[in-house]
Amino acid sequence: MTDLLAMAGVGQGTGGLLQFLPFALILGIFYFLILLPMKRKQKKVEEFQASLKVGDKIVTTSGIYGQITRLNEKSVQVQIADKVRVEVARAAVGGYQGQEPVVADSSN
Repeated sequence: MTDLLAMAGVGQGTGGLLQFLPFALILGIFYFLILLPMKRKQKKVEEFQASLKVGDKIVTTSGIYGQITRLNEKSVQVQIADKVRVEVARAAVGGYQGQEPVVADSSN
């Protein structure tokens, strides 16, 4: 009789929960090790790009050094030499001159 109950799956209600536990653990680890740091870094980058102002000496992600002369919603105008100004996207501004880049590669 107990063999028939075991075959029918009676009495194994907690087995499903125990099988789900490793999957939930992996999802939790993934969230805390990968997603949470990425969200923090993205927030830091957004705050940096929002705080840009005219006169800041910056470096673009492509390595161009210059000084901000004008700000737009999506772009900034950077003076890279006397009477030479270029328009770059705000996302292309990597950081301030002489400091660690705010926009770094995704391997960190």
